[in-house]
Amino acid sequence: MAMLASLISGLASGEIVAAVRRARTAAIVYALAALAALCGLGFLVGAAYVWVAGRYGPIGACIGFGIGFLVIAGLLLLIHQLSAGARTRRRARRRNADMKAIGIAAALAVLPTLLKGKGGLGTLLGPVIALVAYAIYRENVKPDADDPDAGEAK
Repeated sequence: MAMLASLISGLASGEIVAAVRRARTAAIVYALAALAALCGLGFLVGAAYVWVAGRYGPIGACIGFGIGFLVIAGLLLLIHQLSAGARTRRRARRRNADMKAIGIAAALAVLPTLLKGKGGLGTLLGPVIALVAYAIYRENVKPDADDPDAGEAK
C-alpha cells in the first residue's frame, strides 16, 4: 500500500514525468553522439583508403580493405561463439541464485503461518530434513562424465 501511495505521490509531483524527460533527452544525445562517431569513423576509413590507394592503387586498396573487414567480421563472430558457453553458464548460475532467493523469501513469508497452525514445527521438519538430505546427496555424488558442467566450480 505504501508503494502505491509513493507512486501516486510521484505522479502528482511530476517527478516521474521529469525523469522520463531526462531519460529521453539523454537517449537522444547518446544517439546523436553515436551517429557523429560513426561518421568520424567513416571518414577515417575513407582517408585510410585514399592513402592506401595512392600507394598500392585502387584495386589493391579495395581488395586489402575487403579482406581486412572480412577478417574483422570473422574474428568478432569467433569471439562471440567462444564466449557463448561462458555467458550461458553465468546466466544459469544467476537464475539458480535468483530461484534460491525466491524460495527462501517464500519460506520466510510462510513460516509464521506454519508455526501457528496445528502441525506447527512438525510441518516444517519434513521438508527441511528432505532438503538437508538432498544437499548431502548432491555433495557426495560423483559428477557425470557426460555432463558439460561437471568441471565447473559451484
